[in-house]
This record gives sequence, structure tokens and C-alpha cells, in this order.
Amino acid sequence: MLCLILIVGGLLIMMGQHDRSEALFYYFRLEDQVPETHLLRLIERHISFAFVRERLRQSYSETGRPSIDPELLLRILLIGYLYGITSERKLVEELRMHLAWRWFTGLGFDQEIPHHSTFSKNRHGRFQESKLFEELFEQIVRQCVEVGLVQGENLSVDGSFVEANAAKESRIPRQQLAEAAQVNRTVRQYLVELEQQNPVEEPVHQQDQVSTTDPDSTYATKGGTPARLGYYDNYLVDNASCVIVGVQATAARMSQETVAAQDMLTRFAQWQGREPSSVAADATYGNGEFLQWLLDRGITPYMRTRDSALRKNSPFYGPECFTYLPESNRYRCPAGEQLNYVGLNVRNRAHAYIGSAKRCGACSQKPQCTSGHYKYLAIHMHEPARQRARDLANTPAFASAQRERKKVEAMFAELKNVIGLRRLRLPRMQFVREQFFLAAAAQNIKRLVRFLSQPITPMGQATA
Repeated sequence: MLCLILIVGGLLIMMGQHDRSEALFYYFRLEDQVPETHLLRLIERHISFAFVRERLRQSYSETGRPSIDPELLLRILLIGYLYGITSERKLVEELRMHLAWRWFTGLGFDQEIPHHSTFSKNRHGRFQESKLFEELFEQIVRQCVEVGLVQGENLSVDGSFVEANAAKESRIPRQQLAEAAQVNRTVRQYLVELEQQNPVEEPVHQQDQVSTTDPDSTYATKGGTPARLGYYDNYLVDNASCVIVGVQATAARMSQETVAAQDMLTRFAQWQGREPSSVAADATYGNGEFLQWLLDRGITPYMRTRDSALRKNSPFYGPECFTYLPESNRYRCPAGEQLNYVGLNVRNRAHAYIGSAKRCGACSQKPQCTSGHYKYLAIHMHEPARQRARDLANTPAFASAQRERKKVEAMFAELKNVIGLRRLRLPRMQFVREQFFLAAAAQNIKRLVRFLSQPITPMGQATA
């Protein structure tokens, strides 16, 4: 270290000058460079990744050259999602310079960092076959339940559109897929998979046009944004802890959101051994089938029903103004006349009841009831469940649950802004599913280790 002494205006100034020459040898431990409160140290203290080797043991041969430790690969991938680096090439570059990252992975300065292509090889092989990322997510959720972080009483569910790594210009008519498969490996593999799933009949794709870059992606929009290719990331969140207790990737179709919600609720109920008390959601989930599904399981639905605009804006009497007569399977109108049952409208999933032109035509309340010759009353096949949801919408508990539901939107904001998963890196549903599982696991890990690291207040002080 050199020191320059300057005399300026009669004042003595001592200005240090740093010598940039490097020493030949340094001695320090990585262990000493990571603060006790660092996120990675907390993860190392409270979470075990020992299950990885046991899960993948059957995937490795007992002979030949030793492979790269799968737990090491998982730890590196997890670092990327914890710190918003979804590119494996960039992740490997950053790993060379971060002391805490090297400490967490156990890589010393004299050890070689795995090549970025190693992650792709394992993802397409051992990791996919063993469902490793799904297992990681489930392990973290179980630990959250066991330590008391997750209460599991009041949940919220929602789905968010995540853009696929494919441009809309990559779509071609479905009839041209066979021709494109001759030069496009992704399309060729996609058609082979479809043939294996249904070898007798020609599979029918839900869309007229299919992306050659990501054939599983759906051309859709949500929230008034321009249509893009993508998927839905569905979250089931515990309101009390903001822990994601269910995650599922689906096609970007609103009809898939309730299907995913049922699957996630069923899975979580098996984990904790009981059903939750309530589920909050937006009106997208308020269809009769899902509301009936919740009613059958004793789960209170805090969501608005998906009533048609015609019913909402109709000036005439609605179904709530009519009284059901179970002994005769008829409805009595406000004027005291009965409407006869005529059958089930399968397309609308509604039972139809009608009056008569003679009785309705002479009724004094006809202007408030119908504009036709007689009253046509459509009762949804799950109308009791729908009416129950309407009644709940007027309660203080509903307002409170809807406020809690905003936590799911906060989790999606974290997914896209912090983890950086605004646009998927990998195509095809199986790899999209893995990205969603790993991202949700990273989000839960942060909450779990902070919960476990809270100082414990002695009982004497707590009661003083």
C-alpha cells in the first residue's frame, strides 16, 4: 500500500492509493465468507436434498465412469430460480464468480463447474423419468405442513398465462404437420407421441393451427392482452402463509382452470388428510359443475357464479322468484301458477320448465315475468350449488376471502418479476411442467426457511 502526501493551500492531505498487485497465494475458507443470515445458508440448515440420490439411484449404472452428482445439478438449478436466472448458460457463468453459490453447491475453486449442456441431457433423461422437480415441490409442501407453516383451512386458486418460447408466426395449419415433420424434429416427435397415445384413430388437435416450435402451446389471451402462444400456470395457495400447496400446468383454456383446481385440491387433501374449509377464486371458477364438486366435499366456495349476461341484465323474474315443488317436479311462479317440466337441455346443462299460453297470457304479472307467449324457466342442473354461492357473495366472509385471494396474484407477480419466468425457456408440456414445479418450489423454500429461522420467544417472556 502506497501513501501520497499532498500539501494543498497549507493543508496536509493524506490520500491512500490501493496497490492492485495480486498475491501469489490466498488462504481463506468459503464457509467463513457466507453470513449466517444468508438465504442459501438458511436453506442448507433447514432443508435436506438427500432424497435426490435415492430417487435417481435406479437411473445410474453400477459400472463405468462416475457421473456428475444429481444433487449438485439440482442445487445449481435451484439457485437460478432463487435469484432469477433461468438461462443455464448464464447460470454457469455466474456460478464462477459467486462465493455463496459455490459454497451452497459444494464446489471448491479447484473443482470444475458442470457444462451447461449437462442440465439439458439430464432434463431429457433421468430428471424427467423420475419426476424429480415434482418430488422436490411435494417434499417442500409436506415440510411446510409438518412444521405448522401451512394451516390448510382457507385456500385460494387462480391461473396465470405464461408466454411460450414460440412466436405466433410459427403456427401452420394442422394438415401441414406431416410435411413439416420431415424437416422439423420437434414436430416429428410430437406426431409420434400423438400416434402412441391413440394408434387407431387420427388424433384431433384442439386448434386449427399448431406451432412448429412448441406444438403443445395454445394460442390464447387473458386479461385483455393480445393473443400469444402460451400455457396456464395454476396455483393453489394457503391464505395464512402464502405457501403454494398446488401447482399444475395446463393448456391456456379457461375450461382447464377448474379441472386443475380439482386435481390440486384432491392432491392437497390427501397430503393433509382432510378437506380445506373454504376456497376463494374469481368468477372464472364459478360454474355449476365446480361449485357442485365443492359442495359435495363440504368446501365453502367464495367465488361469484358465472351467470350469463342475459340473466344479469334481464328485467324479468329470475329463477330465485320461483318455488320448486319436489313432489311433482314443478315450479310455482309468483302469481301461484305452476310450470311443467319438459326435459333436460344437454347443451345448456339446464332443466326446462314452461307455463302455458292460456295461464300466462291472462296473468297480471306477465310484463314482469316474460315477453313471450308463456314463461320458459331454465334451471341449471346444479342450481342449488350456484344459489349457495350467490348467497355467500353477500356475506362479510366473502369480502374477506376475496381480499385474501389477492395473495395468489402476488405469487404470480413474484414468479414473473423476481424469478423471471415471464416467458418460458423450454417448449413442450413436460418441460413447461418442470419449470412451473421448480419455480413454485423456490418460492416456497424462501417462506419455509424464513419461518424456521424466526427467533423463539421463551415462554416466560411471552407470558410476562
